[in-house]
Amino acid sequence: MGLLPIYILLAILTASISLVSCSKDDELEIQRDFPFEVKVMPVPKDVANGQTVEIRITIQRSGNYSNTQYYLRYFQFDGQGTLRYYDEPPYQPNDLYPLSTEQFRLYYTSTSAVSQSFDVWISDSFGNEKQVSFQFNSTD
Repeated sequence: MGLLPIYILLAILTASISLVSCSKDDELEIQRDFPFEVKVMPVPKDVANGQTVEIRITIQRSGNYSNTQYYLRYFQFDGQGTLRYYDEPPYQPNDLYPLSTEQFRLYYTSTSAVSQSFDVWISDSFGNEKQVSFQFNSTD
């Protein structure tokens, strides 16, 4: 009968060690940062001075966290033109603009008679960023 209290003592000791090892560090972690891809429908290769080209863009997430916010910025390094979201005022180069949807259209209007190139960066609220480059030859 002397062995029974030792087994009970060992069982209590084992249970208390396992309960202590479940600390706050082992809490369930919720993933919020999901990578994404940017898909662009084909666009024309040529553009004339004054012509507007529609650019259809879709952000495809690898997961879904409802509080993720997406942003857009662009920079034109060859030629001249304006880029705008639907009928909003044209974007200013290198300024950051929030995107309200993951599927949208941009409109690029050429204002020069030479070839034009610009980059669009789409980023999320977790620092992930994708770059899309556009180049148009002049038809003038």
